[in-house]
Amino acid sequence: MSWQAAKTGYKTYLRLERSFSPNTVDAYLRDVDKLEQYASIAGNKTPAELSKEDLRNFLVWINELGMLPPSQARILSGIKSFYKYLVQDEMVSTDPAALLESPRLSRKLPDTLNIHDIELLIAAIDLSKPEGMRNKAMLEVLYGCGLRVSELVNLKLSTLYLDIEFIKVIGKGNKERLVPIGSQAIKYLNIYISEVRVHVPVKKGAEDFVFLNRRGSPLSRVMVFMIIKDLALAAGIKKRISPHTFRHSFATHLIEGGADLRAVQEMLGHESITTTEIYTHLDRDYLRDVITQYHPRS
Repeated sequence: MSWQAAKTGYKTYLRLERSFSPNTVDAYLRDVDKLEQYASIAGNKTPAELSKEDLRNFLVWINELGMLPPSQARILSGIKSFYKYLVQDEMVSTDPAALLESPRLSRKLPDTLNIHDIELLIAAIDLSKPEGMRNKAMLEVLYGCGLRVSELVNLKLSTLYLDIEFIKVIGKGNKERLVPIGSQAIKYLNIYISEVRVHVPVKKGAEDFVFLNRRGSPLSRVMVFMIIKDLALAAGIKKRISPHTFRHSFATHLIEGGADLRAVQEMLGHESITTTEIYTHLDRDYLRDVITQYHPRS
């Protein structure tokens, strides 16, 4: 079995059976490409000829290249997925990656904005410009619904159920979920759609996308990053922020306010509750501050 045959089959498996997006498929294949590079150094071994010891040495190799533990862990996850597929399709008899352990990772706490910072950002939007109301609606939806940037730019008019205060988004792995949307986001979304978007000459194929650029095409992820970066500069916010900062802030503020962790997990589209639990650190800080400030024995 050649590397090319294994990768071709694996690509089909990721696309059809796992329903991964093109970007995710490419990321997994890049991980396999790195392993193939190492295999050529280790004696031109095929996937079936690599042993558990070879894979351990591969991890040492990528560590010596200077890759950080999170990157190493992600690559190992891709390699484990690759061998799981090879075993499933009977291309190899045993899985050498099954018992490999990931490098230890420290949980990096996400940056968040407080409500004052968010109001400063939104206030920095120039509503005299045609794109101003679009950007205001966009930030209200980002913060009000906790969306990923990919979910925001792919939001469709046909998936807005504003009368019942829900929107439907397509998350990772093409999984659909319903997310509640608040009154502020609904208000500015309606203004943008009815008063601004109607005057944009929409490109063919973009008719159903909510957020459009001035040429009538869907906004790109990079464009959203740039808009937020410019607003942070205008608002005088020194933190390094991105669209994902709004998602982190959405989750943190809900949990600080006492929201159920599993409800937040559902809204964020996290498969594992442990992913959502990273946001509880701020809740614990808040509780510690309350004890320090108000308890007579602190």
